[in-house]
Amino acid sequence: MYYETDKNDHGLRYNPLKACVVPRPIGWITTMSAAGVVNLAPFSFFNVLSYDPPFVMFSAGTHEEDGGKKDSVLNVEATGEFVYNMATWAQRDQMNQTALIVEHNFDEMAAAGLDPLPSRLVRPPRVKGSPVHFECRLHQIVALPGHKPSSEHHVVIGRVVAVHIDDAALTDDGRVDVLKIRPIARLGYKDYTSVESVFQMERPTPEDYLVPRQTE
Repeated sequence: MYYETDKNDHGLRYNPLKACVVPRPIGWITTMSAAGVVNLAPFSFFNVLSYDPPFVMFSAGTHEEDGGKKDSVLNVEATGEFVYNMATWAQRDQMNQTALIVEHNFDEMAAAGLDPLPSRLVRPPRVKGSPVHFECRLHQIVALPGHKPSSEHHVVIGRVVAVHIDDAALTDDGRVDVLKIRPIARLGYKDYTSVESVFQMERPTPEDYLVPRQTE
């Protein structure tokens, strides 16, 4: 099949675009308003961008009813800080619950029965039970235009200034044990997945593709 995105003429019951970029890590993002109200929301448009120094991004849509910015974006604009919490199989229900709360100035962490942990270098708290946290400071916010106000997105890019990893999530040789903590990720539609298997591949070298010359 083929379709043009401006026409959206795919002819399918559901738009297939997001199902074609999978799995997508979930950025479970904690922010805090200037008044000190905690906000916690999951974003499936999330990823790490670089590592020296490390930068991460999350992309937030706007409110359907008025095209207004999400609280996560407003809070980062006001304070310049946010925290990434890794969403795992063990906290999947709480993660999903925080996605449903849209009231302004409402503490989603408390409403979902989650406990906060203090951060070291930024004000927004971390989610207790999450095995990995990144404390981040704002680098830049990029506005992505939409065909309508409700489809505009704001890409929040943050510099990671501190990392927390639960010691129980590390193997004896110092690797993050993803099979033990089972991170969850977003697929298309209403589908999710969790990490349940891992395989390794060595990166090939140019020498692996050199064909020896035949000698006469």
